[in-house]
Amino acid sequence: MKIILTHEVSGLGTAGDVVDVKDGYARNYLVPRGFAIRWTKGGEKDVEQIRRGRKIREIATIEQANAVKAQLEAVKVRLATRSGEAGRLFGSVTPADIASAIKDAGGPDVDKRRIEVGSPIKTLGAHQVSVRLHADVSATIPVEVVPA
Repeated sequence: MKIILTHEVSGLGTAGDVVDVKDGYARNYLVPRGFAIRWTKGGEKDVEQIRRGRKIREIATIEQANAVKAQLEAVKVRLATRSGEAGRLFGSVTPADIASAIKDAGGPDVDKRRIEVGSPIKTLGAHQVSVRLHADVSATIPVEVVPA
């Protein structure tokens, strides 16, 4: 099935790309979550609009990405969350929580869709999180989860 991506999807493409995926993946995952729309001839007009919006938001050069990477790696991110006994969290830490914690710590604005959490963060302590800044540049930042 041909689809138009409306958001960046790891391993598939970026917003505005037209890709072929299996029918079930598109129908059951990408389209219901708003990551993609079905491709139509009229949808080609939407592709240009999505690409223009992406160019405004994205970091254009590798030099800019490296500058943002240096800022991110210099920030100490501490995230206070509710936890139970033995350091288990009530729920998990989301990329949106991490993005707001980076901003609160004095770091640059980071889009939550660019933050990749390897496995769900469900315990207190230090964790590593990756932020995709550019196709060739990603920053790994330490996130310390502490009890609230």
